[in-house]
Amino acid sequence: MKLAELGEFGFIETIRAAAASGEGVCHGIGDDCAVLELPVGQRLLTTKDLLIEGVHFQRGWTDSRRLGRKSVSVNVSDIAAMGGRPRHLYLGLGVPVDFSVEELQLFMDGFLEAVTEYGACLVGGDTCRSPGPLLISVTAEGAVPAGRELLRGGAEVGQGIYVSGTLGDSALALQLFTSGLAVDPYLEDRHHDPTARVALGCALAKDGLATAMIDISDGVTADLGHILKASGVGALLEETLLPLSEAFQMALHNDPQLMQLVLSGGEDYELLFTAPLGNESALRALSDRLNLPLTRIGMVTPSDEGLRLRNAAGEVRNLDCRGFNHFSAVSGAEMVK
Repeated sequence: MKLAELGEFGFIETIRAAAASGEGVCHGIGDDCAVLELPVGQRLLTTKDLLIEGVHFQRGWTDSRRLGRKSVSVNVSDIAAMGGRPRHLYLGLGVPVDFSVEELQLFMDGFLEAVTEYGACLVGGDTCRSPGPLLISVTAEGAVPAGRELLRGGAEVGQGIYVSGTLGDSALALQLFTSGLAVDPYLEDRHHDPTARVALGCALAKDGLATAMIDISDGVTADLGHILKASGVGALLEETLLPLSEAFQMALHNDPQLMQLVLSGGEDYELLFTAPLGNESALRALSDRLNLPLTRIGMVTPSDEGLRLRNAAGEVRNLDCRGFNHFSAVSGAEMVK
């Protein structure tokens, strides 16, 4: 069936029928606005991301179901980075004329599957025809106990800098896709279907273990740079401590220049946070409980020292905190991020 035959309202009705309700939803899809409520003592978190075909993704590199899942995860990751739990999502779609009903259904299957996995629900949105690429706009709302939200400005000199999971996997997959080379299935999955670290973010906030936090969307140096600026501090990272997956280590063995992807490559959607060194035993216990590696990769230093990296030979160099900029002059290949 062609999308024109189903029509906008027919498509919306299929979404309404498939979207489950959730906690705090008084009235969801079907009216001018969703009617929602938060538990007593909770604060509202709201974030928004725009994904544009040819800029953030290529349909030729992924399938519609995983694209739907990723559209959820990249937004929920922002909620996790504040120590919150996702509750409600809104989806806006600009659909190109060559996008079939079957593709659209696969996208929605993946989207709603991921929404359910994160314990949230879809409560509204909008659809229209796009004269150009596929446009995906998602707004996510979450909740965090009042006073427990984790901001970027709490890092202090002498605290450790930690990351979850491994680094550089998504950026390496993107580089291989762009080059037309074969991509390891693990790396491919890390790029097309990332996991937002909701359980970790909630635990760090609830137990007061972290002092500042951000998710890694633009790369370690760029996102850590946001924390350093907000907190008025510097940082010294240890190259030998940066956590790498087996797939990345194999690629790095053949091309040492790939280490730059670990520092500046984005879209890992791991959590990067600062914490007092006295919390390390509690962080190890949390890592074991969640079965998720948490690695200290450096220390917070005075602001006048800036952001620096020490390599295996003990040599220290300054790092550039600038990340991906959508409004800089870049080539087409660089724009696919």
